[in-house]
This record gives sequence, C-alpha cells and structure tokens, in this order.
Amino acid sequence: MKLILNNENQYLVKDPSKDFHCSDGLIKAEELSKAKAETNKGVVYSIIDPTFSDIYAKMKRQAQIITLKDIGTIISETGIGKDSKVLDAGSGSGALCCFLANICKKVISYELREDHQKVAMHNKDLLGIKNLTLKSGDIREKIAEKDFDVIILDMPDPWNALKTTKAALKRGGYIVVYSPTIPQVMDVQMHAKDHDLLFVKTLENIQRPWEINDRKVRPVSSYINHTAFLTFLRKI
Repeated sequence: MKLILNNENQYLVKDPSKDFHCSDGLIKAEELSKAKAETNKGVVYSIIDPTFSDIYAKMKRQAQIITLKDIGTIISETGIGKDSKVLDAGSGSGALCCFLANICKKVISYELREDHQKVAMHNKDLLGIKNLTLKSGDIREKIAEKDFDVIILDMPDPWNALKTTKAALKRGGYIVVYSPTIPQVMDVQMHAKDHDLLFVKTLENIQRPWEINDRKVRPVSSYINHTAFLTFLRKI
C-alpha cells in the first residue's frame, strides 16, 4: 500500500501496481514508487508508506465506531499492553477490536449481527491483523474463553452481561462499559453492586480541535463533542 497526500487531500492506494485515479487526475503506477508524483492535471502529491493509523483511518464503517479519544482513554486507564488478553463486545465495524489487536497479545470480539461481523472481518483483513478472533454469539448467555485482562462492553444493556463477563475476567481485571446515556451508566453502577464488582469511575472525554490557518486561529466550528460515557469496573 501507499499513501499519497498534499495539503488538500490524502488517499490510500491499496494496489500501487495499478494506475491510481482521483479527483485531481491520474498517477501512473510507475510513479507510485517515487517520493513525489504529479497527476496528469498538474497536481503534486507526496508518496509515503502508510502507518497502521493511516490505514485505520480508511477502514470501512457501518455501525457507529468508538472514537480514538475514547480508545486512548480505555488503554491508558486499564493498562492494556503487549501481554494483554482482551474481550470486545460487540464488534460493530471492528474499530475498537482492530486497534487493540495492534497493541496487545490477543483480542476476541463477539457480535450478534452478521452484517456487522462482515464489515469487521473486512477491516481486519485490510489491516492485516492476525491476533484477532471474530465470533458470533451473545455474551449475556455464555463466554467460552476465560482469563481476560480487560473486557469492553459496547451494547444497549451491558448490565445484563456482568455475570458472564465477571466469570471470564481475571481477578484484578477491568470491565469497561461504553454508554451513550447517563441512565445506562446508572444501571451499570447499580448492577455492579449485585455482582460484587468494584465501581472505579465514570468519565467523559471532550476533545476540541482547532483550526489554524496563518493568523486565523480558533476552535473548529462544528465537531463531535459528546460521544459516550466510559465506566470502569474491576473484579476484586
């Protein structure tokens, strides 16, 4: 793969052995091996090898994904790393499970909907991930695997999965619940007591991007503010 970019646009070229067409014109395949190339319309692009994040940004989306600001908080709050075993439910478009698989030992992701699982599989293949297992199933009923370091729940009724997830979690491990609304957070906190899970915290990430264009410097007028609340529980 190659990433071609300038100040206005950037494109992921999945097959640089073929000519690439975009709104700025055509770049011949033989030009894609160079550091820079000019389209037949005279537009110049730099050409680089894409990083994981470059490819990740171009992944296919169907279900709403967990944003990078929330993924970063999940990682930093739970200490997910190269030796971690993580469970993700549900897979959705695969954004979270694919990102985590890039940094940890093993990820297993459960999904009920076949159409969502197909998108997640497409993104797994696009990113070349080998340590991610995508499974069909309802974790509220059964989780076949055990000894997870972290379990992340992105589902409408996560409190109904606390019994099975606690059983699948290592002692000291985290359950992270991604909830769009406060009533969901309240139900999770209330049911956590019933399952003897330690309520650690609930937080919300607000990230404000800025527009910087010479001396025009101001917050971007339109951006996503609230995404969800993150609730952290722990098995003790």
